[in-house]
Amino acid sequence: MESRSFLDQMNHLVTINFPPRRIVSLVPSQTELLADLDLDEKIVGITKFCVHPQAWISPKKIVGGTKQFNFEVIQALEPDLIIANKEENYQEGINRLRAKYPVWTSDIVSIEDAVAMVACLGQITDTKEQAENIIASIHESFEKLISTPPVSALYLIWHKPWMAAGRDTFINTLLEKMGLRNAVPETRYPEISEEYIQAMNPDYILLSSEPFPFKEKHVDMLQQLLPQSKIILVDGEMFSWYGSRLIKAPAYFNSLNFQ
Repeated sequence: MESRSFLDQMNHLVTINFPPRRIVSLVPSQTELLADLDLDEKIVGITKFCVHPQAWISPKKIVGGTKQFNFEVIQALEPDLIIANKEENYQEGINRLRAKYPVWTSDIVSIEDAVAMVACLGQITDTKEQAENIIASIHESFEKLISTPPVSALYLIWHKPWMAAGRDTFINTLLEKMGLRNAVPETRYPEISEEYIQAMNPDYILLSSEPFPFKEKHVDMLQQLLPQSKIILVDGEMFSWYGSRLIKAPAYFNSLNFQ
């Protein structure tokens, strides 16, 4: 094996023994991508939230959650590459891992960032051809995306307190790609009050399936608050997973039938 260095999306130079043979993934959407890059035999550890592919849940070692790592389990796995994300993982844990292992970290807000991440992981894992095929499929899928009318949408991710996806997020990028106007002017994921939601008076309220599992009772609750808005339960993976799941996202968005 030879030593090679790669720049991650945080501008850290990551030096690994190439190609890596024992990979730990700390991000669900990137775990799914690694599966689609045909890296089954090289992935040794995943988080408890890495539910795709389902076939990996039992045989792969669980290394904790995205915000709380089990360092002893990771050490026992002897990884030669750890794949993380700026937003989904916690900085203290990443810093601790980076002191001992090569950690490649993504930072994704736009679709261009996501495509670049796929390309980079293809290079660093020696699966460049598979990565190029995935990128081509993503571009092909988004060419079929049907633009919605210019209506406003509030995308909620949490209850008690209410939290929304604001600007400068990947979710906002996809909303805009669909043609929707984000009703939230703030950046990142602000906490908002019911009074603020009423003042927004969005045309649509999208209730994500993750990280908070919104149900029909939340639809009813918000419908009483905003009888004029149309409220939809949506698949959060389609709006926030930035790996190979992007191939499926446009068809899902088209199925929502915004009027």
